[in-house]
Amino acid sequence: MEYNNATERYQMSTETEKADQIDKAVHKDIKQRRSGFRKFIGDMLNMHDGMMSYEEIDEMMLENTVIHGPNMWILCLAALIASIGLNMNSTAVIIGAMLISPLMSGIMTMGYSLAVRDLRLLRRALIRFCTQVVISLISSTVYFLITPLDTPTAEMIARTSPTIWDVLIALFGGIAGAIGNTREKKGNVIPGVAIATALMPPLCTAGYGIASGQPSFFLGAFYLFLINTLFISLSTMIVTMMLRVPYHRNLSEKKQKKINLAIAAITIVAAVPSVFFGATTVVSSVMDNNISSYLNNEFVFSGTTVVKSSADKSARTVSVSLVGTPISDDVIAMLQMEMPKYGLDGYTLNVTQNQMIDLPEDADNTDKITIALQENHINELESQLAEQEQTISSLQSENSTLRNTIDHTDVAKKAAKVFPELTNIRCGSLTDSNGNYEVLIADSDSTDEALTAHIRNWLAAETDSDRCEVYITVNTPELTQETADSTEEIPTEE
Repeated sequence: MEYNNATERYQMSTETEKADQIDKAVHKDIKQRRSGFRKFIGDMLNMHDGMMSYEEIDEMMLENTVIHGPNMWILCLAALIASIGLNMNSTAVIIGAMLISPLMSGIMTMGYSLAVRDLRLLRRALIRFCTQVVISLISSTVYFLITPLDTPTAEMIARTSPTIWDVLIALFGGIAGAIGNTREKKGNVIPGVAIATALMPPLCTAGYGIASGQPSFFLGAFYLFLINTLFISLSTMIVTMMLRVPYHRNLSEKKQKKINLAIAAITIVAAVPSVFFGATTVVSSVMDNNISSYLNNEFVFSGTTVVKSSADKSARTVSVSLVGTPISDDVIAMLQMEMPKYGLDGYTLNVTQNQMIDLPEDADNTDKITIALQENHINELESQLAEQEQTISSLQSENSTLRNTIDHTDVAKKAAKVFPELTNIRCGSLTDSNGNYEVLIADSDSTDEALTAHIRNWLAAETDSDRCEVYITVNTPELTQETADSTEEIPTEE
């Protein structure tokens, strides 16, 4: 009996030892796996991998502050190329200018000098930066003074309203640029950052603002350039501190506090306007979506089609032009009541209805709508232009100082060159209860809201008018054939 008990105790102790050994092996394996995972994550987040030595980084940043003749020539050529790209509305040319521009290095050096507490290096970087800005502005201004194409393009207009997204692009792009610039093998990081942050195009757009005498272009574009500059420098400073580059000198606590406060103040002051512009853009975009949903969902009627719609957010009105079977006032009242469901509280609905003109039975609904729209627009504008012509003629006879100085024939010729997709272009001035405004009427094979808006901005800049209207009719074989002989050219006001 005692023998059996001893045997059982031996077996139990052996099994316990085996279990302990298994537990230890499992714990060891888990520990190794955890260590390997931490090493994997650490290697992924390690910013020192492939980094240049601190001495090499210092030498590179110091070299970035030296004003070389070749770099200035390259900068001048980059400014001219960017100006040509903006002038021709060519994205590819603009990208090429950004790739060869040497602006990035000096801006990064400013952030680096703040991180290493080297105020002497900061002064040298600022001198180079200011010199580059002046050269770029002079180059772009001279180009836009001599070029015959003095109309603002979509590429220019896009760089006059900075938003918070431009701030984020400059910040993240600067971080990527600072990391890539401190690597022994730089790869394609720097060219990519140069394209993303877009330093040269807004600076050249500012030059256009100087050449054309348009402060809004200069201020908006130069503000975008300063935002990019500031946040690229700030991100470089952050990366340099993360890399633990040694200080070049130790500043007093009081002086360091002043520098930090100055950096924080400048950053906030620069970013706040962009936040406002960004919020305005978001609100406007949301409102546009609400209006579009409202029109698509509510204006669905048999025999009636929406041919034109517009919204005046400042006046809080939505205007809709209908062609086809007229809808009743009760239906219009119901449509007005549905507007709050789409976030259009306080908006007023204005509905203009035009009955379908009589056409042959074999003509489809699209032909009827197109022809009705064109004839209504042309008849209305012809009448208004004729009245305006009589008014101006009467005023000219009474007082020569009241003559209309806009050469609408010349405006129409310029429009034909700038917008080759337009044909049969007619321009003139009209007057209503709100005062005078400019009108451009043209035909095109196709159109969209973006093209119409672009033409409207161009007409406003060309005529120096605060109020412009653009009406584009889409050519159709049936329309062109039936109305070519009946439609008279609208006289232009000279």
